[in-house]
Amino acid sequence: MQRVTNCVVKIDQKVLLLQKPSRGWWVAPGGKMESGESIKEAVTREFREETGLDIHAPEIKGVFTIVIKDKETILDEWMMFTFRSTKVTGDILDESPEGHLEWQEIENVKKLPMAPGDVFIFEHILYSDDVIYGTFYYTKDFELLSYELDPAK
Repeated sequence: MQRVTNCVVKIDQKVLLLQKPSRGWWVAPGGKMESGESIKEAVTREFREETGLDIHAPEIKGVFTIVIKDKETILDEWMMFTFRSTKVTGDILDESPEGHLEWQEIENVKKLPMAPGDVFIFEHILYSDDVIYGTFYYTKDFELLSYELDPAK
């Protein structure tokens, strides 16, 4: 099972997002954990690698299981640990190795192209201080089959 971390940086009424070139979907910057890394070490490293910025005091706000299925067969599964931070320092990269970086207005985030389950994740992370737990089931083409969230939405 792969483990990934990401961080939603919310400053004033904007959030820093990364548009991935493969699907054109917008995501919170982050990536795969390395062996022996804590989730906090991983999110700090991955965010810096993808944005050039250092996040300060990241707080865990979501823990999710992502399951990719073909009918009843599980093809892939990973854990995603989502953090939130309200302070960054450093200079943002002119070009991220992972895609296009852009500060987006918070009220526009739900309108951006993204994985269907990410709409629920962003809604919670941007507007709640609670930690949320969830499982998302997708087809191999990333069509959302079903999801469970705690607390429920």
